[in-house]
Amino acid sequence: MNRPIPLTVVQDSGESLYAAQPKVYPREIDGRFARLRIAAVFVLLGLFYLLPWIRWDGHQAVLFDLPARKFYVFGLTFWPQDFFWLACLLMIAAITLFFFTALAGRLWCGYACPQTVWTEVFLWIERFCEGRRNQRIKLDGGSWTRDKILRKSAKQFLWITLSLWTGFTFVGFFTPILDLGHAAASLSFSGWEGFWVVFYGFATYGNAGYMREQVCKYMCPYARFQSAMFDHDTLIISYDETRGEPRGHRKRSVPSVLANPALAAPLSQGSDREPAVSAALGDCIDCDACVQVCPTGIDIRDGLQIECIACAACVDACDSVMDKMEYPRGLIRYTTEGLLAGRGRRVLRPRTAIYATILGALIAAFTWGISHRASLIVDILHDRNALYREMSDGGIENGYTIKLVNKTDQALQLRIALEDGETALQIVGKTQVSVEPGQVGNVPLTLHADRGAIHGRRRVGLVVNNHDDSIHVQQKSEFFAPEEK
Repeated sequence: MNRPIPLTVVQDSGESLYAAQPKVYPREIDGRFARLRIAAVFVLLGLFYLLPWIRWDGHQAVLFDLPARKFYVFGLTFWPQDFFWLACLLMIAAITLFFFTALAGRLWCGYACPQTVWTEVFLWIERFCEGRRNQRIKLDGGSWTRDKILRKSAKQFLWITLSLWTGFTFVGFFTPILDLGHAAASLSFSGWEGFWVVFYGFATYGNAGYMREQVCKYMCPYARFQSAMFDHDTLIISYDETRGEPRGHRKRSVPSVLANPALAAPLSQGSDREPAVSAALGDCIDCDACVQVCPTGIDIRDGLQIECIACAACVDACDSVMDKMEYPRGLIRYTTEGLLAGRGRRVLRPRTAIYATILGALIAAFTWGISHRASLIVDILHDRNALYREMSDGGIENGYTIKLVNKTDQALQLRIALEDGETALQIVGKTQVSVEPGQVGNVPLTLHADRGAIHGRRRVGLVVNNHDDSIHVQQKSEFFAPEEK
């Protein structure tokens, strides 16, 4: 007989399961890693905002001209036929990310990710307008006053201005930025240009201004799959629990147990030592400085977490506290699980060796391919209307269209000829052609064979070269004639 399952009644505590995430107010910190992040911000944003304005060989240095189907990258012009090399470049970027993740953890997230870089700038603006961490918390918690309205309005104005400039610059990589600037000055944006400027500006405003750490926690796919590339020898930021625990507050005059192990011994009755020493506390004074500076709002002392972006703000904060307490630095530091366990660290290991080998091969192939790219593409298209034409004198003619793609920045004077040794065919029509830089030339061509010289299908080769033969392209096609009776 089935017995009824008892039901457990849970009292409603009044707390919502879908409570909004509390806002994170990261405290500013100075230190070696903070200065490194600032330098990375200036370098990366400098490249982003300045590259579209740099001219190179008469073109924008970096321009992805989609309507013209041409990409300009520092003097190199990529055509649709070269998209393979752009795909190779993307593979190099991906393998590089995998390699450095396996070697050094989430350095990309902490120093070079666009979300991190722009969030840092938006935080600078917020601090400039609203003050330091405690001032911002107090301002947000207070009532709306004239001062609060002015500060919030100034912040929003600067945020929106930077966001729109970011959207404008981003579109400037796909539309010549000088033309885009003239259109912006005269308010004559095309519909699509205006849409994308506003779209990317709004994305920057929302991601860096409001979503911030939520992008890293919930939206970024890299945070999910990067753990598959971690092992015991991957560089991570970690709290040294053995040295830091048990944590507790104490006066600055209390010496570190690590520096003086004798202090951890049990005290005799009536000792006048500090209570913190008698409790044998670790080096962590439980000041929460590492939590206050974290841009994602985590406590690194809870262990390695998926939300940690390895920005090392907690390292700078903890080192400054250790300096004040006159304790050794490194309670929170860049380390590995192997080093924490006393096993040492292996830099060269199977996964890093495999990544390095693949990366080296891709870079070598990309370099060779770019340096040996053909400056002229020749395609021979046979006439589809008829395989051949029989002339009144019994001769046979085939029609072709020669497509010539000039991938250089200079006009080419080209000559079309048959391969050496080809005596059964003659070219009918002009054999000299000029193709402007970056243009595609379509040249009609007819091949003639005398009566009985060719029967059936025959492979034929054409040569296209310039006057000094520095450009020499050979291409094959087919010549058709009636079968021999």
